[in-house]
Amino acid sequence: MKLASFAWGGRRSIGVVLGDEIADIAASGACPSTMEALLDLGAAGMAAARTDVETAPRLKLADVHLRAPVTRPSKYLAIAANYQSHIDEVKAANPDYAPPVHQRWFTKLPNAINGPYDPIPMPPETSELDYEVELAIVIGTRCRRVSVADAPSIVAGYAIHNDVSVRDWQKRSPTIMLGKAWDGHGPLGPWIVTPDEIGDPHALALSCSVNGEVRQRGSTAEMINNCWDQIAYLSTVMTLEPGDVIATGTPFGTAGSMKPPRWLKVGDIVRCEIEKIGFIEATVEAEAV
Repeated sequence: MKLASFAWGGRRSIGVVLGDEIADIAASGACPSTMEALLDLGAAGMAAARTDVETAPRLKLADVHLRAPVTRPSKYLAIAANYQSHIDEVKAANPDYAPPVHQRWFTKLPNAINGPYDPIPMPPETSELDYEVELAIVIGTRCRRVSVADAPSIVAGYAIHNDVSVRDWQKRSPTIMLGKAWDGHGPLGPWIVTPDEIGDPHALALSCSVNGEVRQRGSTAEMINNCWDQIAYLSTVMTLEPGDVIATGTPFGTAGSMKPPRWLKVGDIVRCEIEKIGFIEATVEAEAV
């Protein structure tokens, strides 16, 4: 299934995407109206969605406003330096850069989450705005200390994530969080694709283009720490909750590592694509202050 959050006719709902239509599974009241509430129901929620899709009213996908699939996760986490090609480009641009020995994590805050097609804000406080296409994992089951072998069983699905980064502010903080948590700098979506439609999440092509020019192209097979390693590592430290978002890293081609850097600017159109999921696309707009 492709599970989406959307707005239409003055209301917010969730639905299942079927080609160019979306089945409004919350319309009858049998399913919750938010993705977080549906995920909280676990397997029962997924079963209800599959049942209700048969009778739910259909809307044209073009007529609804797709929102981020989840908007207020209890945790929104991202791994740094998880593709060797990205490590190599960062090191080439910054010879003193030391790659992590262990998994290196940072927090993106929920205020950063943005719709899949909503504008990316360009803050007036920076001229170093960057993009990073990433596969996002959405957690479906509350868990702690999950083994690598059991990790696939707690995944609700996958989405596309753009880890928009304010590089000058990132450099100011040893944790890099300040460069990663600006409002609207976490485009996510366009929907959550359930594992049965993805198969192996480590065999997906991904790319990012700016104004039609491909800047990043790679495969999730390049991950140094795969999805299951990441879940096992994080769940050792903390309880993962339904709706939590894990961003899994980005390949070569970020703007800040180019010579000279090719930062995003107002008017740029950024498109992130991942095989079997689709694409998200947004225009960079000056942030209203």
